[in-house]
Amino acid sequence: MIEPSKATPLLQVLVATPSGTSGQGGIDRVMATLKMQLEREGHPGLNVRFLPSRGSGHVALSIFYATCFCLRLLVARLGGNVDVVHLNVSSNGSTYRKIVIARFARLLGVPYVLHLHGAEYQTFWKAGNGLGSRLIRDMFEHAAHVVVLGRVWRTFISSRAPGAADRIVIVPNATEVPRLPHLGGGDTVHMLFLGRIGDRKGVPQLGEALFRMRENPHWRATIAGDGAVDAARARATELGMADRVALPGWVGPDTVAQLIASADILVLPSFAENLPVSVIEGMAAGLAVVTTPVGAVEDIITDGETGLLVQPGDVEALTAALTRLVEDRALRDRLGQNAQIVHRERLDLAPFARAIRDVWTSSVGPS
Repeated sequence: MIEPSKATPLLQVLVATPSGTSGQGGIDRVMATLKMQLEREGHPGLNVRFLPSRGSGHVALSIFYATCFCLRLLVARLGGNVDVVHLNVSSNGSTYRKIVIARFARLLGVPYVLHLHGAEYQTFWKAGNGLGSRLIRDMFEHAAHVVVLGRVWRTFISSRAPGAADRIVIVPNATEVPRLPHLGGGDTVHMLFLGRIGDRKGVPQLGEALFRMRENPHWRATIAGDGAVDAARARATELGMADRVALPGWVGPDTVAQLIASADILVLPSFAENLPVSVIEGMAAGLAVVTTPVGAVEDIITDGETGLLVQPGDVEALTAALTRLVEDRALRDRLGQNAQIVHRERLDLAPFARAIRDVWTSSVGPS
Protein backbone atom coordinates (compact mmCIF):
# COMPACT_ATOMS: atom_id res chain seq x y z
CA MET A 1 0.00 0.00 0.00
CA ILE A 2 1.18 3.49 -0.85
CA GLU A 3 -0.02 5.94 1.77
CA PRO A 4 0.21 9.74 1.90
CA SER A 5 2.45 11.21 4.56
CA LYS A 6 -0.02 13.33 6.54
CA ALA A 7 -2.32 15.44 4.42
CA THR A 8 -5.57 14.11 3.00
CA PRO A 9 -4.72 12.51 -0.37
CA LEU A 10 -5.78 14.36 -3.49
CA LEU A 11 -6.28 11.16 -5.45
CA GLN A 12 -7.28 7.76 -4.08
CA VAL A 13 -7.03 4.69 -6.31
CA LEU A 14 -8.03 1.04 -5.94
CA VAL A 15 -6.12 -1.28 -8.28
CA ALA A 16 -7.47 -4.74 -9.08
CA THR A 17 -4.60 -7.11 -9.83
CA PRO A 18 -5.01 -10.92 -9.99
CA SER A 19 -3.13 -12.08 -6.89
CA GLY A 20 -1.82 -8.87 -5.44
CA THR A 21 1.62 -7.49 -6.14
CA SER A 22 3.28 -10.62 -4.68
CA GLY A 23 1.84 -12.83 -7.41
CA GLN A 24 3.96 -14.57 -10.03
CA GLY A 25 1.86 -13.74 -13.10
CA GLY A 26 2.69 -11.11 -15.67
CA ILE A 27 0.03 -8.61 -14.56
CA ASP A 28 1.03 -8.95 -10.91
CA ARG A 29 4.68 -8.38 -11.85
CA VAL A 30 3.83 -5.24 -13.83
CA MET A 31 1.74 -3.90 -10.96
CA ALA A 32 4.50 -4.77 -8.48
CA THR A 33 6.96 -2.65 -10.46
CA LEU A 34 4.42 0.19 -10.59
CA LYS A 35 3.96 0.03 -6.81
CA MET A 36 7.73 -0.02 -6.29
CA GLN A 37 8.23 3.02 -8.51
CA LEU A 38 5.45 5.02 -6.87
CA GLU A 39 6.90 4.25 -3.44
CA ARG A 40 10.36 5.23 -4.64
CA GLU A 41 9.13 8.57 -5.99
CA GLY A 42 6.87 9.41 -3.05
CA HIS A 43 3.60 11.18 -3.80
CA PRO A 44 1.93 12.77 -0.74
CA GLY A 45 -1.20 13.50 -2.77
CA LEU A 46 -1.63 9.91 -3.91
CA ASN A 47 -3.04 6.90 -2.06
CA VAL A 48 -2.96 3.68 -4.10
CA ARG A 49 -4.16 0.32 -2.82
CA PHE A 50 -3.42 -2.88 -4.77
CA LEU A 51 -6.04 -5.56 -4.06
CA PRO A 52 -6.43 -9.13 -5.42
CA SER A 53 -9.40 -9.80 -7.70
CA ARG A 54 -8.71 -13.47 -8.51
CA GLY A 55 -6.40 -14.89 -5.84
CA SER A 56 -3.50 -17.28 -6.26
CA GLY A 57 -5.40 -20.48 -5.47
CA HIS A 58 -7.88 -22.52 -7.47
CA VAL A 59 -9.95 -20.55 -9.96
CA ALA A 60 -13.10 -21.61 -8.11
CA LEU A 61 -12.03 -19.26 -5.31
CA SER A 62 -11.88 -16.29 -7.67
CA ILE A 63 -15.52 -15.41 -7.04
CA PHE A 64 -14.63 -14.91 -3.37
CA TYR A 65 -11.81 -12.49 -4.23
CA ALA A 66 -13.91 -10.60 -6.78
CA THR A 67 -16.71 -10.26 -4.24
CA CYS A 68 -14.26 -9.06 -1.60
CA PHE A 69 -12.92 -6.47 -4.02
CA CYS A 70 -16.45 -5.19 -4.62
CA LEU A 71 -17.07 -5.00 -0.88
CA ARG A 72 -13.82 -3.09 -0.37
CA LEU A 73 -14.88 -0.74 -3.16
CA LEU A 74 -18.27 -0.20 -1.50
CA VAL A 75 -16.70 0.58 1.87
CA ALA A 76 -14.22 2.96 0.23
CA ARG A 77 -17.00 4.71 -1.67
CA LEU A 78 -19.16 5.14 1.42
CA GLY A 79 -16.16 6.50 3.29
CA GLY A 80 -15.15 8.86 0.50
CA ASN A 81 -11.86 6.99 0.10
CA VAL A 82 -11.84 6.16 -3.61
CA ASP A 83 -11.74 8.39 -6.69
CA VAL A 84 -10.92 5.90 -9.44
CA VAL A 85 -10.64 2.13 -9.90
CA HIS A 86 -7.89 0.60 -12.05
CA LEU A 87 -8.94 -2.77 -13.51
CA ASN A 88 -6.28 -4.99 -15.07
CA VAL A 89 -8.03 -7.21 -17.58
CA SER A 90 -7.04 -10.28 -19.56
CA SER A 91 -8.96 -13.04 -21.36
CA ASN A 92 -11.56 -15.52 -20.09
CA GLY A 93 -12.39 -15.36 -16.37
CA SER A 94 -10.48 -12.12 -15.90
CA THR A 95 -12.82 -10.36 -18.31
CA TYR A 96 -15.98 -11.74 -16.74
CA ARG A 97 -14.85 -10.71 -13.25
CA LYS A 98 -14.02 -7.22 -14.49
CA ILE A 99 -17.42 -6.89 -16.19
CA VAL A 100 -19.01 -7.40 -12.78
CA ILE A 101 -16.60 -5.07 -10.96
CA ALA A 102 -16.91 -2.39 -13.66
CA ARG A 103 -20.72 -2.53 -13.45
CA PHE A 104 -20.53 -2.22 -9.68
CA ALA A 105 -18.17 0.76 -9.95
CA ARG A 106 -20.61 2.46 -12.32
CA LEU A 107 -23.47 1.77 -9.92
CA LEU A 108 -21.47 3.49 -7.18
CA GLY A 109 -20.54 6.38 -9.46
CA VAL A 110 -16.81 5.63 -9.39
CA PRO A 111 -14.91 6.01 -12.69
CA TYR A 112 -12.79 3.06 -13.76
CA VAL A 113 -9.77 2.54 -15.98
CA LEU A 114 -9.32 -0.67 -17.99
CA HIS A 115 -5.73 -1.85 -18.49
CA LEU A 116 -5.64 -4.49 -21.21
CA HIS A 117 -3.18 -7.37 -20.91
CA GLY A 118 -3.28 -10.88 -22.31
CA ALA A 119 -1.73 -12.23 -25.47
CA GLU A 120 -4.84 -13.75 -27.05
CA TYR A 121 -7.53 -11.10 -26.54
CA GLN A 122 -8.08 -10.78 -30.28
CA THR A 123 -9.04 -14.45 -30.37
CA PHE A 124 -11.00 -14.33 -27.13
CA TRP A 125 -13.14 -11.29 -28.00
CA LYS A 126 -14.82 -12.45 -31.17
CA ALA A 127 -16.53 -10.06 -33.53
CA GLY A 128 -20.30 -10.05 -33.56
CA ASN A 129 -23.25 -8.98 -31.49
CA GLY A 130 -23.65 -11.93 -29.16
CA LEU A 131 -24.29 -11.38 -25.47
CA GLY A 132 -20.67 -11.92 -24.45
CA SER A 133 -19.37 -9.49 -27.04
CA ARG A 134 -21.96 -6.86 -26.07
CA LEU A 135 -21.04 -7.12 -22.39
CA ILE A 136 -17.34 -6.71 -23.15
CA ARG A 137 -18.00 -3.78 -25.48
CA ASP A 138 -20.17 -2.13 -22.83
CA MET A 139 -17.39 -2.51 -20.26
CA PHE A 140 -14.82 -0.88 -22.56
CA GLU A 141 -17.09 1.89 -23.80
CA HIS A 142 -18.01 3.00 -20.28
CA ALA A 143 -14.40 3.14 -19.08
CA ALA A 144 -12.99 6.56 -18.27
CA HIS A 145 -9.84 5.44 -20.09
CA VAL A 146 -8.54 2.27 -21.69
CA VAL A 147 -4.82 1.60 -21.33
CA VAL A 148 -3.30 -0.62 -24.03
CA LEU A 149 0.30 -1.69 -24.54
CA GLY A 150 0.78 -0.82 -28.20
CA ARG A 151 -0.65 0.37 -31.51
CA VAL A 152 -2.08 -2.97 -32.59
CA TRP A 153 -4.18 -3.11 -29.41
CA ARG A 154 -5.42 0.45 -29.87
CA THR A 155 -6.61 -0.47 -33.36
CA PHE A 156 -8.25 -3.65 -32.09
CA ILE A 157 -10.15 -2.00 -29.23
CA SER A 158 -11.21 0.88 -31.48
CA SER A 159 -12.70 -1.62 -33.93
CA ARG A 160 -14.52 -3.65 -31.28
CA ALA A 161 -15.58 -0.75 -29.03
CA PRO A 162 -15.70 2.41 -31.19
CA GLY A 163 -17.30 4.34 -28.35
CA ALA A 164 -14.02 4.06 -26.43
CA ALA A 165 -11.73 5.04 -29.32
CA ASP A 166 -11.04 8.58 -28.12
CA ARG A 167 -10.17 7.42 -24.61
CA ILE A 168 -7.54 4.81 -25.47
CA VAL A 169 -4.05 5.53 -24.17
CA ILE A 170 -0.92 3.59 -25.13
CA VAL A 171 1.33 2.87 -22.15
CA PRO A 172 3.88 0.12 -22.87
CA ASN A 173 5.05 -2.20 -20.13
CA ALA A 174 8.23 -1.18 -18.34
CA THR A 175 10.99 -2.65 -16.21
CA GLU A 176 13.57 -1.21 -13.89
CA VAL A 177 17.22 -0.78 -14.83
CA PRO A 178 19.04 -4.01 -13.87
CA ARG A 179 20.71 -3.92 -10.49
CA LEU A 180 23.41 -6.42 -11.43
CA PRO A 181 26.18 -5.55 -13.89
CA HIS A 182 25.91 -7.31 -17.21
CA LEU A 183 28.70 -9.88 -17.53
CA GLY A 184 27.46 -12.11 -20.34
CA GLY A 185 28.36 -15.74 -20.86
CA GLY A 186 32.09 -15.29 -21.37
CA ASP A 187 33.66 -17.62 -23.93
CA THR A 188 30.35 -19.45 -24.41
CA VAL A 189 27.43 -17.39 -25.70
CA HIS A 190 24.50 -17.75 -23.29
CA MET A 191 21.00 -17.79 -24.81
CA LEU A 192 18.12 -17.18 -22.38
CA PHE A 193 14.39 -17.86 -22.58
CA LEU A 194 12.12 -16.53 -19.81
CA GLY A 195 8.44 -17.40 -19.79
CA ARG A 196 5.86 -20.13 -19.54
CA ILE A 197 7.18 -23.27 -21.20
CA GLY A 198 4.71 -24.46 -23.80
CA ASP A 199 3.45 -24.21 -27.34
CA ARG A 200 2.28 -20.56 -27.29
CA LYS A 201 5.74 -19.31 -26.38
CA GLY A 202 7.34 -21.34 -29.18
CA VAL A 203 9.43 -23.56 -26.91
CA PRO A 204 9.16 -26.65 -29.17
CA GLN A 205 10.47 -24.58 -32.08
CA LEU A 206 13.26 -23.20 -29.90
CA GLY A 207 14.25 -26.73 -28.93
CA GLU A 208 14.37 -27.75 -32.58
CA ALA A 209 16.47 -24.69 -33.47
CA LEU A 210 18.96 -25.48 -30.70
CA PHE A 211 19.16 -29.08 -31.93
CA ARG A 212 20.02 -27.84 -35.41
CA MET A 213 22.81 -25.76 -33.84
CA ARG A 214 24.30 -28.71 -31.94
CA GLU A 215 27.47 -28.84 -34.04
CA ASN A 216 28.32 -25.27 -33.02
CA PRO A 217 30.24 -25.55 -29.71
CA HIS A 218 30.10 -21.85 -28.80
CA TRP A 219 26.74 -21.63 -27.06
CA ARG A 220 24.68 -22.79 -24.11
CA ALA A 221 21.04 -22.09 -23.30
CA THR A 222 18.74 -21.67 -20.32
CA ILE A 223 14.99 -22.12 -20.71
CA ALA A 224 13.47 -20.87 -17.45
CA GLY A 225 9.82 -20.79 -16.49
CA ASP A 226 6.88 -22.82 -15.31
CA GLY A 227 4.56 -24.88 -17.47
CA ALA A 228 5.54 -28.05 -19.33
CA VAL A 229 8.97 -28.26 -17.69
CA ASP A 230 9.17 -32.05 -17.38
CA ALA A 231 8.22 -32.56 -21.02
CA ALA A 232 10.84 -30.02 -22.12
CA ARG A 233 13.51 -31.72 -20.02
CA ALA A 234 12.60 -35.10 -21.47
CA ARG A 235 12.82 -33.67 -24.97
CA ALA A 236 16.25 -32.12 -24.27
CA THR A 237 17.49 -35.48 -23.03
CA GLU A 238 16.02 -37.25 -26.04
CA LEU A 239 17.86 -34.86 -28.35
CA GLY A 240 21.11 -35.36 -26.44
CA MET A 241 21.32 -31.72 -25.32
CA ALA A 242 20.69 -31.97 -21.58
CA ASP A 243 24.28 -30.90 -20.88
CA ARG A 244 23.91 -27.70 -22.94
CA VAL A 245 20.31 -26.68 -22.25
CA ALA A 246 19.40 -25.94 -18.62
CA LEU A 247 15.72 -26.12 -17.62
CA PRO A 248 15.53 -24.93 -13.99
CA GLY A 249 11.73 -24.48 -13.93
CA TRP A 250 10.19 -21.38 -12.38
CA VAL A 251 12.76 -19.05 -10.84
CA GLY A 252 12.30 -16.04 -8.58
CA PRO A 253 13.26 -12.42 -9.28
CA ASP A 254 16.77 -12.71 -7.86
CA THR A 255 17.58 -15.72 -10.05
CA VAL A 256 16.03 -14.00 -13.07
CA ALA A 257 18.32 -11.03 -12.47
CA GLN A 258 21.35 -13.35 -12.28
CA LEU A 259 20.34 -15.17 -15.46
CA ILE A 260 19.90 -11.90 -17.35
CA ALA A 261 23.28 -10.65 -16.12
CA SER A 262 24.94 -13.84 -17.40
CA ALA A 263 23.13 -13.92 -20.76
CA ASP A 264 24.09 -12.57 -24.18
CA ILE A 265 20.87 -13.28 -26.12
CA LEU A 266 17.23 -13.13 -25.05
CA VAL A 267 15.04 -15.35 -27.22
CA LEU A 268 11.24 -15.47 -27.20
CA PRO A 269 9.79 -17.13 -30.34
CA SER A 270 6.12 -16.73 -29.34
CA PHE A 271 3.03 -17.26 -31.46
CA ALA A 272 1.03 -14.70 -29.43
CA GLU A 273 1.96 -11.90 -27.03
CA ASN A 274 0.63 -8.56 -25.87
CA LEU A 275 3.92 -6.84 -25.00
CA PRO A 276 6.26 -9.35 -23.32
CA VAL A 277 8.03 -8.22 -20.16
CA SER A 278 10.92 -10.64 -20.73
CA VAL A 279 11.83 -8.87 -23.98
CA ILE A 280 11.83 -5.53 -22.16
CA GLU A 281 13.99 -7.02 -19.40
CA GLY A 282 16.45 -8.21 -22.03
CA MET A 283 16.51 -4.77 -23.65
CA ALA A 284 17.12 -3.14 -20.27
CA ALA A 285 20.25 -5.25 -19.80
CA GLY A 286 21.54 -4.67 -23.32
CA LEU A 287 20.97 -8.23 -24.55
CA ALA A 288 20.54 -9.03 -28.23
CA VAL A 289 16.87 -9.97 -28.65
CA VAL A 290 15.44 -12.58 -31.00
CA THR A 291 11.64 -12.63 -31.02
CA THR A 292 8.56 -12.67 -33.24
CA PRO A 293 6.51 -9.73 -34.61
CA VAL A 294 3.38 -10.50 -32.58
CA GLY A 295 1.23 -8.23 -30.44
CA ALA A 296 2.94 -4.90 -29.81
CA VAL A 297 6.48 -6.28 -30.20
CA GLU A 298 7.11 -4.21 -33.32
CA ASP A 299 6.49 -1.05 -31.30
CA ILE A 300 9.75 -1.69 -29.43
CA ILE A 301 11.80 -4.04 -31.64
CA THR A 302 12.91 -2.91 -35.09
CA ASP A 303 14.38 -5.78 -37.07
CA GLY A 304 18.11 -5.36 -37.55
CA GLU A 305 18.27 -2.29 -35.30
CA THR A 306 17.11 -3.21 -31.80
CA GLY A 307 16.77 -6.95 -32.29
CA LEU A 308 16.05 -9.67 -34.82
CA LEU A 309 12.50 -10.66 -35.76
CA VAL A 310 11.51 -14.05 -37.14
CA GLN A 311 8.06 -15.31 -38.05
CA PRO A 312 6.30 -17.53 -35.50
CA GLY A 313 6.93 -21.21 -36.14
CA ASP A 314 9.75 -20.64 -38.65
CA VAL A 315 12.41 -22.94 -37.20
CA GLU A 316 14.79 -22.32 -40.07
CA ALA A 317 14.71 -18.54 -39.61
CA LEU A 318 15.01 -18.90 -35.83
CA THR A 319 18.04 -21.16 -36.23
CA ALA A 320 19.64 -18.71 -38.65
CA ALA A 321 19.06 -15.71 -36.38
CA LEU A 322 20.47 -17.42 -33.30
CA THR A 323 23.44 -18.80 -35.20
CA ARG A 324 24.16 -15.38 -36.64
CA LEU A 325 24.22 -13.81 -33.18
CA VAL A 326 26.32 -16.58 -31.66
CA GLU A 327 28.95 -16.09 -34.35
CA ASP A 328 28.88 -12.27 -34.56
CA ARG A 329 29.74 -10.50 -31.31
CA ALA A 330 29.76 -7.07 -32.96
CA LEU A 331 26.16 -7.58 -34.08
CA ARG A 332 25.15 -8.75 -30.59
CA ASP A 333 26.74 -5.67 -29.05
CA ARG A 334 25.17 -3.26 -31.54
CA LEU A 335 21.66 -4.67 -31.17
CA GLY A 336 21.97 -4.77 -27.40
CA GLN A 337 23.21 -1.20 -27.13
CA ASN A 338 20.43 0.10 -29.38
CA ALA A 339 17.83 -1.85 -27.41
CA GLN A 340 19.15 -0.44 -24.16
CA ILE A 341 18.79 3.11 -25.48
CA VAL A 342 15.14 2.42 -26.36
CA HIS A 343 14.57 1.05 -22.87
CA ARG A 344 16.01 4.08 -21.13
CA GLU A 345 13.99 6.45 -23.30
CA ARG A 346 10.61 4.68 -23.40
CA LEU A 347 10.46 1.54 -21.27
CA ASP A 348 11.91 2.57 -17.93
CA LEU A 349 9.73 2.71 -14.83
CA ALA A 350 9.66 6.50 -14.39
CA PRO A 351 7.81 7.32 -17.65
CA PHE A 352 5.54 4.30 -17.09
CA ALA A 353 4.48 5.42 -13.61
CA ARG A 354 4.06 9.01 -14.79
CA ALA A 355 1.78 7.92 -17.65
CA ILE A 356 -0.40 5.80 -15.34
CA ARG A 357 -0.69 8.68 -12.85
CA ASP A 358 -1.77 10.97 -15.67
CA VAL A 359 -4.44 8.45 -16.70
CA TRP A 360 -5.79 8.30 -13.15
CA THR A 361 -5.86 12.07 -12.81
CA SER A 362 -7.62 12.66 -16.12
CA SER A 363 -10.12 9.87 -15.37
CA VAL A 364 -11.37 11.71 -12.30
CA GLY A 365 -11.61 15.01 -14.16
CA PRO A 366 -12.02 18.45 -12.65
CA SER A 367 -13.44 18.57 -9.15
